[in-house]
Amino acid sequence: MITLFAAGAGFGLPEISPYVTKTEVQLMMAGLDYRKTVGSRETAPKGQLPWIEDAAQAIGDSTFIRAHIEQKYNVDLDIGLTGKERAQAWAIERMIENQLGWVSGYFRFLEPANFAKGPARWFDQAPEHLREGLRQGLLEAVSANVRAVGVGRHLREEIAWLGSLSLRSLDELLEDKTYLMRDSYPVGVDAIAFAMLAAILTPFFDSPLRREAESYPRLVAYVGRMMSQFYPAHPWGLRQAA
Repeated sequence: MITLFAAGAGFGLPEISPYVTKTEVQLMMAGLDYRKTVGSRETAPKGQLPWIEDAAQAIGDSTFIRAHIEQKYNVDLDIGLTGKERAQAWAIERMIENQLGWVSGYFRFLEPANFAKGPARWFDQAPEHLREGLRQGLLEAVSANVRAVGVGRHLREEIAWLGSLSLRSLDELLEDKTYLMRDSYPVGVDAIAFAMLAAILTPFFDSPLRREAESYPRLVAYVGRMMSQFYPAHPWGLRQAA
């Protein structure tokens, strides 16, 4: 049995971390049995979530987890795609994770109102005299990372504009298909596209990025379809758009 170490549900989402959602959806796509438990970055092999344990082997990072399950269990999450389509799917995944993901993280963590109602609450159970220091430490770490990748060096409205370019690109790529690459079934890249768009669209957080995403009915409907397919028990507020 594979164990998936996750962040847990929250923020109106079945899973707080879009990268954990990506891995969980890919495990479901692969038809593999797994159990999910709350994990810690401190014990993760690469210091981040998600990670899995499979027959006493620890694998960190969603991309390497996918590679592991495809190789070990003889699964192809991009089955049916041509070589060119596989290259396109990889390029789309990099855009989502290496650009849109950081923009989304900026508005989740570095917008004071969103941080206060969301990530700051992670420390509510810590001793009272430690809470403020823990919250400030998280803010500083996220801010340093967002700045290191370049996104955090821009003005707020410039960051929102960068995110809008990726949202528009995803809408154009989706067109009127059911899934990102195919009309008939989702492939590997759909897992991260769905996960990141859901993280942006959740009504829990307000941001210009969310409002921009809401202006694309096809993206809203896509997230609703994916949520209904992979998390049918989750009360997704935008499902009616599907």
